[in-house]
Amino acid sequence: MEQLSFFAYSGQSAGLPGDVLEYCAGFIDREKSDLLIKTLIQNTPWQQRLVKMYDREVLTPRLTAWYGDIDGIDYNALGKSTPLEWTSELLELKGLVEPIANITFNSVLLNYYRDGKDSVAWHSDKETVMGSHPIIASISFGAVRSFDIRKKEGHHEKHSVRLEHGSLLIMKGDLQSKWEHRIAKTAVPVGPRVNLTFRRIINP
Repeated sequence: MEQLSFFAYSGQSAGLPGDVLEYCAGFIDREKSDLLIKTLIQNTPWQQRLVKMYDREVLTPRLTAWYGDIDGIDYNALGKSTPLEWTSELLELKGLVEPIANITFNSVLLNYYRDGKDSVAWHSDKETVMGSHPIIASISFGAVRSFDIRKKEGHHEKHSVRLEHGSLLIMKGDLQSKWEHRIAKTAVPVGPRVNLTFRRIINP
């Protein structure tokens, strides 16, 4: 079982490494964020995927959906399923984050954390799919959850960001190559949360 977040809800940890993370609270205003989380929860064709862990298959402790450009990308060669077509809401959000991230995104992964039992384990995103030093723009709606990062080498350096309703987090630089990240389970009663991670997938 995953450990609970070591920063819980005490706030942003001091000295967040700006070379790999940029955080912006209130990127989407509260009224629009309230509407978007309801729309996304109700209208997204959520799925719970089977993943292999060690010698057995387990269900991911969250629901997901995958959207993106249909043409121009060989998803089979990347070992990924063809995404769903963009919705108007996702295209609008994509247009908001691209000027800030200074990159054109062609896909977005949606994660639905139904309560504090839903989580994502320590991992780094595949640079083979997104290229070296990928930029990922992450928008969060709903309950505040802690986004923890730790150095891969020795796990000696750790930080956390409280991902607030309507916030934007930009992941960049060496985050995927030198750090791991997670959303830990929490014993604190929390409501649902939807997270969108905009990415640029490249052909092999």
